[in-house]
Amino acid sequence: MSAERLALYTTIYPGVEPYLADWIHSVDAQTDRAFDLWVGLDTLSPEDVAAACGRRCTAEWVETTGATPAEVRSRALEQLVDRYSAVVLVDSDDLLHPSRVSAARQMLREADVGACAVEFLDAGGRALGVVLTPPPGADAAELLPRWNAFGFSNAAYRCSTLRQCLPFPADCALIDWLLATRAWAAGSTLAFDSAPRMGYRQHPAGMAPALPPFDEAQVAAATERVLAHYACLLDRDDWPLPATHRRALDTERARVVAFATGMRDRPSMLTEYVEALNRLRPVHLWWWLVAHPKLEAVWNC
Repeated sequence: MSAERLALYTTIYPGVEPYLADWIHSVDAQTDRAFDLWVGLDTLSPEDVAAACGRRCTAEWVETTGATPAEVRSRALEQLVDRYSAVVLVDSDDLLHPSRVSAARQMLREADVGACAVEFLDAGGRALGVVLTPPPGADAAELLPRWNAFGFSNAAYRCSTLRQCLPFPADCALIDWLLATRAWAAGSTLAFDSAPRMGYRQHPAGMAPALPPFDEAQVAAATERVLAHYACLLDRDDWPLPATHRRALDTERARVVAFATGMRDRPSMLTEYVEALNRLRPVHLWWWLVAHPKLEAVWNC
């Protein structure tokens, strides 16, 4: 794979314009330049991107109209799987470390899917001293039924694996988690690089809060998104899940359903849960704030 050109894919959508100049600069600073930049455009145009970046960007543009966010990404990736051996995924509001592409290429020599740790940044791009990575000794793939470490900012896929996992359901919101879970269920090898090679920007428009302290509105909204994620995986027949993987996902969904039921039936429970959650040692993974297993006594009492 060392001599092959890879695809570097991102999606650009309204709201990320303030971050695009820094983002494209980090793309330009890659030590491995053997890649083609592909951009899925959600509502915006190449001219909008150029205005935000302060210059024109050399990229392959995938423009769609009347598409959901999942469809924008799915249609773009469907164009890549027959042209490249692998795709490196990055978010356009984040920052690539210079080794991002080279390290992803190296990981994909041994694995079907690879992801790197990410360092949290504030909205201005300053490091917060916190890294998103699985707990010591944990296998990032085995955590997928409950939490996610394979985002659209920090993951890379062999196209042979990516092809098996497409298309995405049009109404799916957490497509990064869905994609990684499908790859896991398909028997792909998933690897995780504990070295931070992305800067993950925390800003008000972010959909997946991962840094405490959390508030009740964040936990309630995240719970609805996680339940919708399980519905995309378990309540459809357009992508068959092996029985063992389905059982693992069913178990985790039942825990979240019980949590959501507790919130509905006993409103004070959410307040108690959030207070206890903010006292816990953080798990720096996406969606760990929902129905944390160490707090089951709060909603099962």
